[in-house]
Amino acid sequence: MAIKVIDVNVGVFDENNEIADEVRAYNKDKGTLMINIMASPGAGKTTTLLRTIDALKEEFSIGVMEADIEASVDAEKMAEAGVRSIQVHTGGECAMDASMVHQALQEFDTDGIDLLFMENVGNLVCTAEQDTGADYNVEILSVPEGDDKPLKYPLMFSVCQCVLINKIDTRNWFAFDDAAVTERIHRLNPDADVIFLSGKTGEGFDQWIEWLRAKLR
Repeated sequence: MAIKVIDVNVGVFDENNEIADEVRAYNKDKGTLMINIMASPGAGKTTTLLRTIDALKEEFSIGVMEADIEASVDAEKMAEAGVRSIQVHTGGECAMDASMVHQALQEFDTDGIDLLFMENVGNLVCTAEQDTGADYNVEILSVPEGDDKPLKYPLMFSVCQCVLINKIDTRNWFAFDDAAVTERIHRLNPDADVIFLSGKTGEGFDQWIEWLRAKLR
């Protein structure tokens, strides 16, 4: 039986990547730095964001794009904190892609916003597969999830410029090896910054805030 071979010259993600470049150019023209926050459900994305906003809101104008399959709970929390926010429902998709971000930016007036956080849908798989057009990717890994996650989800830790190890206030209750998780992350991504903190207590936040200030400068 003859086998038909088809040459595919356009990658699956090529169109998405082109739109992602357009998103970056759009934000650059606006003077806006966009940070893509990714994590598992319950890792502490919203708590960490709220504390981050509280630390920086007097210095910078901040906006938040909340992405969820359904509901608007997180966007409501941001609005209560006095932050300009928009809720994006992904229509069942497990992650934001560049096209969704592009559409959301058309509805979200980012004029005057210095720092735009996108809180992506909670998971460690498909959120890592798409270039959203963000300037930086940040992963939040919580202590209760375990230090083996870089071994199980290598792509996520490969695409992030910064990894926040959250909930360090729970170390007394969970076995978590700081040195091992750092080594596993750097084996995948030698240039990634690894910062240990607690979104609940604020421990370690100074280093994270300085990381953001450096990127904004």
